[in-house]
Amino acid sequence: MIIGKLKRMKKLQFGTLFLALLSGLMVSAQTGSEKLRVLVLTDIENEPDDAQSMVRFLTYANHWDVEGLIATTSVHQKKKIAAWRIREIVSAYGKVRDNLLLHEKGYPDSNYFKSIIKEGYADFGMNAVGQGKDSEGSEWIINTIDKKDDRPIWVLVWGGPNCLAQALWKLRMTRNPDAVDKIISRLRVYTISDQDDSGPWLRKTFPGLFYICSPGTNDRGAYHHATWTGISGDKFHGRFSGADFSIVDNPWLDENIRKNHGPLGAEHPQTKYLMEGDTPSFLYLINNGLGNSEHPDYGSWGGRYEYYTPRLQKWFYEPETRPIWSNAEDEVMGKDSAYQSSNKATIWRWRQAYQNDFAARIDWTTQSYKNANHPPVAKLTHANEWMVKSGDTVLLNASASTDPDGNKLGYEWIYYREVGTYESRSPIKIIDGRKANAWFVAPPVGKPETIHIIVAVTDNGIPALTRYQRVVVTVLPG
Repeated sequence: MIIGKLKRMKKLQFGTLFLALLSGLMVSAQTGSEKLRVLVLTDIENEPDDAQSMVRFLTYANHWDVEGLIATTSVHQKKKIAAWRIREIVSAYGKVRDNLLLHEKGYPDSNYFKSIIKEGYADFGMNAVGQGKDSEGSEWIINTIDKKDDRPIWVLVWGGPNCLAQALWKLRMTRNPDAVDKIISRLRVYTISDQDDSGPWLRKTFPGLFYICSPGTNDRGAYHHATWTGISGDKFHGRFSGADFSIVDNPWLDENIRKNHGPLGAEHPQTKYLMEGDTPSFLYLINNGLGNSEHPDYGSWGGRYEYYTPRLQKWFYEPETRPIWSNAEDEVMGKDSAYQSSNKATIWRWRQAYQNDFAARIDWTTQSYKNANHPPVAKLTHANEWMVKSGDTVLLNASASTDPDGNKLGYEWIYYREVGTYESRSPIKIIDGRKANAWFVAPPVGKPETIHIIVAVTDNGIPALTRYQRVVVTVLPG
């Protein structure tokens, strides 16, 4: 697993290796062992992208315990809500749910989803927060919070978060501060920018609230700078280069999602501005081996974020008063064979994988198990975390990976430079980085440093599907 220079191997190294192995096994045992609790707040029908995201979301509905689908307002839809559109898409899901169950377990019945569709208060932002502004949606959020379940609750905000703001306003007014603090500690929020003025209020009023956001309002140009535009915003809002736009454009979506792909795929409307701007919020939570929901800085299909207090920008509603999880940059080789550095790259670097995955899951809605592709199982023969010393050779082994369809597997070992603490002008060189077994030499360090290595395991099915494992290596001075 780890081959050092044996003449210099100390008992300490064996001890730290054992602890690292134990730690890694514990991490592996915990990953995916519990479904995440999820609530969705959506200003669906303000434009097509919320409906698009809802279609994709339901194809992954077995990944989480979905506890609410709440129709809300936003800056783009200030005085109305459209719960009816959620019901339409859920009805289409109900027609294909049995077929989805042929491919993976755990897809909820459509009647359950219909029972958790709720309506927020039909007004803009903070106009919907305060005395007398309770709604079916805000009360449902409180009921969800009050369940005897200690798991964190993820609130995915596709429009304005004022329904959440009203729920927390009421809890703050009716419960003691310690109880409110305990509630806040269990909430996790991922918002698609600030689509009303209740977002800044939430961050300021509840400084302990876990909050992922690219702050600011579209009226002042915030979307241009937002991480989530990496999903498909190459030519609208984000206006960046390097990614393959063809696989997020309408012709690809028509061929792979909408046409001749059953009733759920047919509910995916034509893109008006950009495809599925809200989708990063739940791509972040997909259990594919890449991300860690408690570590936005690790990176995932839903992007990468770092914890800091953003400096005031002209597109903000108001100055940020405390740290949040906000924009971070990755440097990625683009389709144009040039390196691109941006926060959008933290999402589009995974575009081929997440689009293929969606296409496969839409296939599941109509195809038999035999006639569809299913993701490989990426598996390491060693722990996900360990300690080494500078100069040690680190052997990486994903040869235990398998594919349920018997497809051939390809491997790519990726040094995720931005995530670890180790920094150098010379990147870590991974030898045999396209094989199941690869290796690198731990670099010289002056203090303990972390290095993140990702293995992407991809099958050769149609469409080709990818799953991941992450190895976190702590390098000690030699």
